[in-house]
Amino acid sequence: MWKRRILKKKARASMKQSYWRIISVCFLIAVLTSSYPVSTTFFSLQDSNSAGYEDAVFSLPLPNSEVIEQTITYFLGDTALAGLFRGAAAHISSFAVDLFSTNLSVFFTILRTVNAFFTNRSSVPAVFSALGILVLLLYMIFVNNILQVGEKRYFLENRNYPQTSVSKIFFLYKLRCISNPAWVMVCRSFFQFLWNLTVIGGVIKHYEYILIPYILAENPKISRRDAFFLSKQLIRHHKRKFFLLDLSFLGWQILSLFTLGLLDLIFVIPYQSGCRAELYAVLRRNYVLSRSARYELLNDSYLEHVPSEDELLINKALYDDSQGPYTQISYFAPEQYPVFLFSVQPPLKAVRSMVKPDRKYDIFSYIFLFFSFSVFGWLLETLLQLMRTGTLEDQIVLFGPWIPLYGIYGVLLLLGMKPLLKQPAAVFFSCFLLYSILQYLSSFAFDMAFGFMPLDYSAFLLNINGRVYLGGSVTYALLGCAFLYYLAPRWTARFMKLGRPRRIMLSVLLCILFAADIGVSVLIHVAF
Repeated sequence: MWKRRILKKKARASMKQSYWRIISVCFLIAVLTSSYPVSTTFFSLQDSNSAGYEDAVFSLPLPNSEVIEQTITYFLGDTALAGLFRGAAAHISSFAVDLFSTNLSVFFTILRTVNAFFTNRSSVPAVFSALGILVLLLYMIFVNNILQVGEKRYFLENRNYPQTSVSKIFFLYKLRCISNPAWVMVCRSFFQFLWNLTVIGGVIKHYEYILIPYILAENPKISRRDAFFLSKQLIRHHKRKFFLLDLSFLGWQILSLFTLGLLDLIFVIPYQSGCRAELYAVLRRNYVLSRSARYELLNDSYLEHVPSEDELLINKALYDDSQGPYTQISYFAPEQYPVFLFSVQPPLKAVRSMVKPDRKYDIFSYIFLFFSFSVFGWLLETLLQLMRTGTLEDQIVLFGPWIPLYGIYGVLLLLGMKPLLKQPAAVFFSCFLLYSILQYLSSFAFDMAFGFMPLDYSAFLLNINGRVYLGGSVTYALLGCAFLYYLAPRWTARFMKLGRPRRIMLSVLLCILFAADIGVSVLIHVAF
């Protein structure tokens, strides 16, 4: 048996031991997935009625509430029923919809697609909209769902290993074990959607399926049938208690609304996630001890049993005999889970090719990385535009597939952040500050040169003179960290394999193309 008071006490103890790492995990999950939309309200809150919202040359995605209102207008016109819906949306649902939803939503992307079709009835937007929905579905399957499982893994390990790394949320990518967890999570979402149509059945099945991500976090190789079976068995006779556990956080969640989700991010989500991990651990322990059906599939005993130093040394010696992927390295840090004992092991290549963010870069590497990150930024902006709006509007100043601001940002990070590489928090805030400055300066320069800003962020709560959106700077700070710690070293390692003559030739060619693109773009803008 278990009691909420004991679960909450254990969860609070875990939070005290590694509070900032837990906050970092919840922040990353909130930004990268659609799991906690309320927690990002403080960053993304906007008022579409603000002056200048549509004055910029490039458009920003409309709030979800306005998307619904547009769809109602297109289908119902100026009828009394449309007026009723629009009135409700304006006074009641507008804030609620924006609060509990995200732009990375298949439903709202479809609505934006419908609205784009009514605005422009050509077949071209329909093609781009279908592509946008497809890209968003792939993101939800292979990023959103995988990171949710990684989050559960972090909280399960953090119970007994307080030095668990924040990077644990990416553990399935490190193991190269993605397809099976992705498939199981897709089935879970699909079945949940079908049951939601019955309303009451949706609530029941929500709790029946709620432990599936935890089971996958423990055993990523488990089959879909076994994962659903174990979740059902573990939660049997405990649905009501689990519901009451969630209900006990209702007061905190209501209070969080008055802080625009900030309290949700720094306290409510970490607290609730810790309690759920503790609950899974209790239900799992009781199930294994009772030797119930298929209990052997819950095969990660080190989530409960923390091995001693002697036990680790013995297991390491035995493991060396197996010639596994961790044979060449000594890996068992204090207060961290011994990954070389996990049931699923990464391929040897993934372990040996360690990323070195502190590596040296020559002049040709900087040139290559400038263009690589510029092209990466162009691809990212294009995909985000497709996923958020279901359309593909021209938001690029240059003709080539690159956005120089990304390249400048990346090179400056490589030049200035090396002394801070061992302090991820300092790197994140430095990335945030650097991107905000670059964004402001680029907007100011564009305004001075052409008489208008590329984007007007005046509608957002967190903006600086309409030129910088601080919520966006948070996202780009995370992107900067990814570039600094992973992308730049990986891309450079591949670039170095070309040989010096080819590296020089490629760098010169890219510079010539870029200079030509700038020249043509300036001439066209001056002429028109």
